[in-house]
Amino acid sequence: MARMKNALREHWIADIDETDTSKKPVEDEMLELAKWVTEITDDTDETNEEYGDYAGDGTPKTEIVSIAEKWTFAGTYDASDPAQALVASKKRKIGDDRKVWHLIKQTDGKKYLGLATLSEIKAGTGEATSYEEFGCVINYDQIPEEVETTP
Repeated sequence: MARMKNALREHWIADIDETDTSKKPVEDEMLELAKWVTEITDDTDETNEEYGDYAGDGTPKTEIVSIAEKWTFAGTYDASDPAQALVASKKRKIGDDRKVWHLIKQTDGKKYLGLATLSEIKAGTGEATSYEEFGCVINYDQIPEEVETTP
């Protein structure tokens, strides 16, 4: 596969159904978090343990025991953008009120969906002479599942 531009990877969000948090969103009703977003960084945390056993030659091996996949978004705030407005609406919320569904459409066509928590929400900040800044972190609550792609 040829190299692909980062802008071709899509990030979509949807609010949770408060009556049934396990109810997955309809993809057509999700909001793309893209307008005025200039940087998206994969800030996944991995926890590992090193071990050595007698089945090898004594060289330590590394085992990944957990991951917390999270994505950091940065750009310019636009209150009229539906995806940014959803994120901004969660700024003064706590607990389950910070939950959203997060769908990633990778450049290779694979899609990953999972329940996630919003944190570090910035919806209007910065220097007086600059445009308002937007930012947030979307942290999956567990490893997202691969979902079917539409041909």
